[in-house]
Amino acid sequence: MTTVPPGCRENLNPRYYRLCDQNAIWGIVLEALAAVGAVTSVAFMLALLVLICKVQDSNRRKVVPVQFLFLLGVLGVFGLTFAFIITLDNSTGPTRFFLFGILFSLCFSCLLAHALNLTKLVRGRKPLSLLVMLGLAVGLSLVQDVIAIEYVVLTMNRTNVAIFSELPPPRRNEDFVMLLIYVLFLMVLTLLTSCFTFCGSFTGWKRHGAHIYLTTLLSIVIWVAWITLLLTPTPGPEWDDTILSSAVVANGWVFLLVYVAPEFQLLTKQQNPMDYPVEDAFCKPQFMKQSYGVENRAYSQEEITQGREELGDTLYAPYSTHFQLQNRTSQKDFSIPRAQTRASPYNDYEGRKTGS
Repeated sequence: MTTVPPGCRENLNPRYYRLCDQNAIWGIVLEALAAVGAVTSVAFMLALLVLICKVQDSNRRKVVPVQFLFLLGVLGVFGLTFAFIITLDNSTGPTRFFLFGILFSLCFSCLLAHALNLTKLVRGRKPLSLLVMLGLAVGLSLVQDVIAIEYVVLTMNRTNVAIFSELPPPRRNEDFVMLLIYVLFLMVLTLLTSCFTFCGSFTGWKRHGAHIYLTTLLSIVIWVAWITLLLTPTPGPEWDDTILSSAVVANGWVFLLVYVAPEFQLLTKQQNPMDYPVEDAFCKPQFMKQSYGVENRAYSQEEITQGREELGDTLYAPYSTHFQLQNRTSQKDFSIPRAQTRASPYNDYEGRKTGS
């Protein structure tokens, strides 16, 4: 008969001993951190619903549904921690292999959709619509759903749910990592996309890109660490659940502290006119053909030469009208005539006839 560890009840199922075993304190610590993280995620979700009416910037308001979907994924990540603290068996095995990749793919798909929208805003272009961002987030995460369903169904052979606990630990760990290749691809793609948010004229959006960049970078560091420890036989199979549950909790808190909390500080920020083009004219043509000065140059050198030969001393003015200027050989007097006095016809009139 299994000895009940200190801190657990006598009639407790042995599969739950890690949740209360005082000798294995890591289970209690991770359980507490996951519970606090889940409560914090719910609080952020409620606050997001309350503050959505106070968001003044329309482009920040469009991202709110994507961020709400992201918080749902974070809440699922903290809930998934308990599947790794509880002993691997018929129920926790499929849950681990199925939900791990799906929840993280949902989170990174939301970050990727937000980063793609920022790459347009930071350059003054028309941003993505709400439906497009939601479609990108959900569509990109569905790829991992299909991969996880196919793997779980094929591995269990439809009915054998105990196959995950029966697999040798090295084989199980390799399959677990191979199942997450698409999630790793999303992480790298999100990191690269967030780098492009730093290149643009409208610097107000670069802070949002920095949140996504730091979140993805720290997540990659966490994932590289737990994958290395999981595939290395040095710690031993007894540490596999500890490594995975610790990675899940750490990544969940990175999501909350590095991305969600800073984004909430900027959510109700007043709209800054410097973050947009002049008059917020996204539909204004960016490139217009400048016809002035170009069509005047349409006169070819041949036409100019021919015109000179025909007009002789005619001077060609390329930016004038079609009236041509010519040199006049004859000089004319253009002076203003002055008024002159004339003799009055009545000066010799004396009122009598001449010779009388």
